[in-house]
Amino acid sequence: MKGGALIVDDSLTVRMDLHEAFEAAGLPSRQCATLGEAREALAREAFSILVLDVLLPDGDGIDLLAEVRREPRTADLAVMLLSAETEVRDRIRGLRTGADEYVGKPYDRAYVVARAKELVRRRASAKPPPGLSTTVLVIDDSATFREQLRSALGEAGYEVVVAGSGEEGLRVAADRRPSVILVDGVLPGIDGATVIRRVRLDAALRGIPCVLLTASEGPGAELRALDAGADAFVRKEEPIDVILAKLAAVLRRVSAGTSPEETTSLLGPKKILAVDDSETHLHMLADTLRDDGYDVILARSGEEAIELLAVQPVDCILLDVMMPGLSGHDTCRRIKSAAGVRDIPLLMLTAVDEPDAMLEGLAAGADDYVAKSSDLDVVKARVRAQIRRKQFEDENRHVREELLRKELETMEARAARDLAQTRAALVDELERKNKELEAFSYSVSHDLRAPLRSIEGFSQALLEDYADALDAEGKSHLQRVRAAARRMGELIADLLDLSRVGSAELRRTRVDLSELARSVLAELARRDAGRTVETQVQDGLLADADGRLIQVALENLLGNAWKFTAKAPGAKITFGAEPRDGRAVYVVRDNGAGFDMSYADKLFSPFQRLHSDAEFSGTGIGLATVYRIVDRHGGRVWAEGAVGRGASVYFTLARDR
Repeated sequence: MKGGALIVDDSLTVRMDLHEAFEAAGLPSRQCATLGEAREALAREAFSILVLDVLLPDGDGIDLLAEVRREPRTADLAVMLLSAETEVRDRIRGLRTGADEYVGKPYDRAYVVARAKELVRRRASAKPPPGLSTTVLVIDDSATFREQLRSALGEAGYEVVVAGSGEEGLRVAADRRPSVILVDGVLPGIDGATVIRRVRLDAALRGIPCVLLTASEGPGAELRALDAGADAFVRKEEPIDVILAKLAAVLRRVSAGTSPEETTSLLGPKKILAVDDSETHLHMLADTLRDDGYDVILARSGEEAIELLAVQPVDCILLDVMMPGLSGHDTCRRIKSAAGVRDIPLLMLTAVDEPDAMLEGLAAGADDYVAKSSDLDVVKARVRAQIRRKQFEDENRHVREELLRKELETMEARAARDLAQTRAALVDELERKNKELEAFSYSVSHDLRAPLRSIEGFSQALLEDYADALDAEGKSHLQRVRAAARRMGELIADLLDLSRVGSAELRRTRVDLSELARSVLAELARRDAGRTVETQVQDGLLADADGRLIQVALENLLGNAWKFTAKAPGAKITFGAEPRDGRAVYVVRDNGAGFDMSYADKLFSPFQRLHSDAEFSGTGIGLATVYRIVDRHGGRVWAEGAVGRGASVYFTLARDR
């Protein structure tokens, strides 16, 4: 346990008892008798868990808990409150303040240590670092043979933990989750075969390989060992090298399964809520269950039980039937109707040993029904059975959820694949149709140019050659014909540019954007020699782009700026670049007519015109052409502006990172 435990209690007896328990488990600990000492220790050192008494000479332990949770450095520290069993509201206050656990005094030291390890393990989000040695648990009552195995296994590179009895071995297995278990067949208390059976019944441990050691030479010894669930059978008389070889073979055969950390062990620390208005029976139950290593919470009424369950998770509930206030049956119904606690195993206890009473209790939702006159060993066995049943149900639910998750992932992958295939087919079809449309547009536009030139040319010839013969109305009609032909020619020219953008192969070279922009502005000034426009182009704007297409884009952008500043006093057009997120964003700005930002999304669609003024009218294709050029370069284009206050058009020439 990295950082160790900080034990804060004003009782020297408790401090030393817990210190010995933690040290025996291989966990370092530090002891403090007051809140002041604890604050100093927390400021100087890092701990993995804080075991904290509530009533201390210089203040309330829960106040220190609140400080721990507020301080970023200690906010993730596991905290176990350890205090005398007093008012239920004290327990609730501690848990709501942020305690991970609340253990009442008198406590079981094995439970405290096991629960502390479990809390730290759950708090630690990272997996154990790679490279740790394989852990072997040796369970044998012979100290001589244990040490002989420990030495040989240690020399072979294994990490070894030992236990002298089956009961101790199961507790160590639940705590340490070893890689393999070597267990003697004959042990005081439960024998080796029973140890293996209990391991196989535990969802958290069942994947651990077990090797049964025996001194028996009988022909049925191996069959009995394997029937108990052992992965291998080894006689103690065999040389150590043989035992090590069989151990290595067992480890090689083990397939990767559910991580032991993912499931709570049946043999790990468990918490029982006992509810009874009889103090005598309540404490008798608590003492009996604590002897088996359970932590027991005492509640004197159904109301207290329900209030406790809102903040304290438990593994099993023992509930008396006859109680003042909320009866046992009503309490059971309340618990079984609440989503968060309905799955907790609940046993009804009653002095009425009659079939009708049992039926009434089971009808209220109880999982089992035990007469108070029963042997307390029967109660403990029923508790173990209910906790085991609950774990099996949780495991089955986890398996079903995992299968459902995998099924959903498969369905999502299949749907994504089908969608990708459909999208690809649509894109191919769209590109084919688009190419057909562009080819048609190009062909039609090209064929329309000749007759339009004839219309414009002959209109101009009529105006020049027959000026004296034409009256004012005739001249006006011819001028309109000529203007319409010219406008149609501009539209066709823009359509041809748009079709070329889609069909031309993109050829990137190093392009001087500054030089291109100056060339475009010079041509605009030559055509409109009567205007004075201030222009400013940033030097040194270089980009990897298709020079032909970029020139078309700049002709449209700068041409729009030139056109929309026609009525602006002190007309000004600039072209430059702004660094954003490590990339160049190019911008064309003007101080002309501008536009309403509510129409910004329409700007780059074909045939969109935002100005009705004839002087500002265009074909509505220029910005659509710009959009297509920028998109082919993998960039983005957008615009900002305000009516009467000019416009800024931004574009990039590479995809966003």
